Amino acid sequence: MATGTQLGADAPIAEMETAIRRFLETSKQPALWEPGEEPLSLSDGNYSLEVRSGRLVLQAWDERRVLARRIRAISRQRSHRLELEVERLARRTGRLVLVDLAREQRSAVEQRAARLVLRERLRVALARQYPNWRIVEISAEPNLEQSLSPVYPRALLRQGQRAWAALMAPDDPAAADGVLSFGLIWLDYLRRREQRLVIEGLALFLPDGLERTTCLRLNWLDPEAARFHVFAYTAEGGEDLVDPADYGNLDTTLDHPGGESADALEETQDWAEHLRSVSGVEVVTLPDGALSFRVRGLEFARRKGSSVWIGIQQRERAGLTSLGELERMAAELARLRSAAARDRLNPAWRLQPERWLESQVRAHIGRIDATLLPEPIYGQVPAIVGGDRGVLDLLAVDRTGRLAVLELKATADIRLPLQALDYWLRVRWHLERGEFQARGYFPGVALRPDPPRLLLIAPALEFHPTTETILRYFRPDIEVERIGLGVEWRKEVQIVFRARGAQAPDR
Repeated sequence: MATGTQLGADAPIAEMETAIRRFLETSKQPALWEPGEEPLSLSDGNYSLEVRSGRLVLQAWDERRVLARRIRAISRQRSHRLELEVERLARRTGRLVLVDLAREQRSAVEQRAARLVLRERLRVALARQYPNWRIVEISAEPNLEQSLSPVYPRALLRQGQRAWAALMAPDDPAAADGVLSFGLIWLDYLRRREQRLVIEGLALFLPDGLERTTCLRLNWLDPEAARFHVFAYTAEGGEDLVDPADYGNLDTTLDHPGGESADALEETQDWAEHLRSVSGVEVVTLPDGALSFRVRGLEFARRKGSSVWIGIQQRERAGLTSLGELERMAAELARLRSAAARDRLNPAWRLQPERWLESQVRAHIGRIDATLLPEPIYGQVPAIVGGDRGVLDLLAVDRTGRLAVLELKATADIRLPLQALDYWLRVRWHLERGEFQARGYFPGVALRPDPPRLLLIAPALEFHPTTETILRYFRPDIEVERIGLGVEWRKEVQIVFRARGAQAPDR
């Protein structure tokens, strides 16, 4: 039963923290759930709740993923669940739910009821927008074998031997981000199952205001592979057909690559070299010119000019006199965050697997692709505004001057291909306008105008089975390569397979 209590965005952080800790302490089987994802079980050793820079941050991890969110408000409290409003990039909000799995039976019934409501809304929308078509199938049930999520009700429309697939996203930003991935999976499944029908395309229904990302992506799918309709539906019950071509402006920024004055660099050169000498320590220049000191991808210190911040999950400002402390911290992290470490349950080993993968890719870029220059390699440029991406991106250049976008993922993710497309199309946009060289990227390299290559890099066993399915719908002029790494990638980077586009890996 709901308590009726809400703690809005103006509530004191201490009150929200107390409410969350009380819920976790009184729950028998606490778990963290985000719409569109599997629940993540919580225990004393795999989550943290703390205040960072005046924001309440909840972070949780397991052997497959790490999730961190800023808590804006507690929107609803129940005995078995706590619904949180969280902040995403560009201050967009999302939803995160803490649940007690031991008492979740009633909640499961409620979730099913909500899915059925959305399914019926899809039925009404289809009848209104496709009046001469017959709905021969509509469902909100999960189909794990085909990777079809119950989050998205789906349908099959038929008119003689012609047919359309349809999918609806609930009113949630995270779910809206995944609607095209699951829509393509549904479309492809129907085409394989209903071979006597000509399934012409896919109709997608998204909440009004959350259709933009999907429309941008659709402009880069192959028009010969399928037709697409996009409808934006409103809370009042109507829906409007939108034209993806109207969504041409990209939410992307490209800053100067950063750098510091010669005096600032000389001031701390010896200090930085001491840290570089510690085994496992790497130094990465960030887009704002700051230096990030990391142990196999995990940042423990950051320096810009004479200012130094120390810490992993919570940073504190320190001085350059803290060198000894930092060396000891780096050495201990190198011991814990090692491929040979016996204790693989400690947080230092499990945190930020994508960053560890990034560290390995940077260090062994020649094994990933022998044509790529070892430096410079830029991370997180251009910036994508208004999206919460689950992948980590790098931007490199080959010896002929052609750009390469590297998308890294340490665990299986259905959304990898389309999230990689998000970054690729923005790199292409800035390249066409000559902005990379104009702003100082890749000094001394004459960049070719050719569209960038797209490299998807992940452990071989962690490419989701639907990756090939989704890549089949990419435009053929997008040059994609999948690179699968050996299971012991933390120890040694070994290439298990390479595959072009949607081709099956030749292992």
